[in-house]
Amino acid sequence: MILIAGPCVIESRAVVFKIAESLMEYHEDCTKDFYFKASFDKANRTSLDSFRGPGLDEGLKLLQEVKEQFGYKILTDIHESSQASTVAEVADVLQIPAFLSRQTDLLVAAANTPAIVNIKKGQFLAPQAMKHSVGKVLKTRGCDSEVNYADAKKYGVWLTERGSSFGYGNLVVDMRGLKIMREYAPVVFDATHSVQMPASGGSSSGGDSSFVPYLSRAAAAVGVDGFFFETHFDPSIALSDGPNMIELNDLAKLIKEIEAINTIVI
Repeated sequence: MILIAGPCVIESRAVVFKIAESLMEYHEDCTKDFYFKASFDKANRTSLDSFRGPGLDEGLKLLQEVKEQFGYKILTDIHESSQASTVAEVADVLQIPAFLSRQTDLLVAAANTPAIVNIKKGQFLAPQAMKHSVGKVLKTRGCDSEVNYADAKKYGVWLTERGSSFGYGNLVVDMRGLKIMREYAPVVFDATHSVQMPASGGSSSGGDSSFVPYLSRAAAAVGVDGFFFETHFDPSIALSDGPNMIELNDLAKLIKEIEAINTIVI
C-alpha cells in the first residue's frame, strides 16, 4: 500500500522533524511504500497574508535533511515547470497540484525528470478527464500506447483523488471516480484534502476532519492503491490546512482499519 503522510507545509525545522520522527513505524513496515510529504511553498492560498512556507531553496534543504536522517522517500509539490528538475534532485515524487492538473508544460517538465509524477485530480474535472493528464506524462516518457494502469505504474505516474467542487465552499467525493481513474493509473486517495471546505474560513480554507475516517474506509472498500494523509501533532496550531488534518495519535488506528478492508478488496 502506498502511504503518503506528513504536514501540509514546512512550518519550521523543529515541527517537520517532530512529525517525521513520529512516522518512522510506517517507513519500517515492509507492507507499505511510505513517502514523507511536506510542501516548501503553498502557492495557492486564499489570502496574500497566509503562510506559504520557507520557499524552494530552504525547503529543499530541510527535505534533504529529512531524507538523510530518516531514510524517507520524499513527495512534494511543484508549481512551475522551472522547478521540476531542481526539486527532483531531492524528491522521489513530484506532485502536480489539483488546480494545475491540466498544465501541459508543468506535466511535461515533471515527466522529464526521473521522479514519479503524482497528479492530483482537479476539483473541477471529471475523473475521465484525467486520462489526458496521464497521457501527457506517458507520451513524454516514451510510452505511446493507449493510457492504461499497467503502463502508468511502469512509467511512474499516479493519480490522486481529493474531492470535487460541490457548489461554493464544499467538496464531495464520488467514489465511482476511484474506479474510473484506476483504469488509467494507480490511484491514491487524499482523505484529508477531500474534507476541505475551500475559502470557507474567511481568509483561509476550512474543513471537517471528523469525516476523514469514513471517507478513507469507503475508498478502501472501492479499492485504491494508496492513501494520503496530512498529519500534525496538533492540527489546531498548524499553519496550513489544520481543520482537515488528522492528528498523529489517530493515524495508526485508521491505517489498521483501511488495511483490513484493503486486504479483502484488493
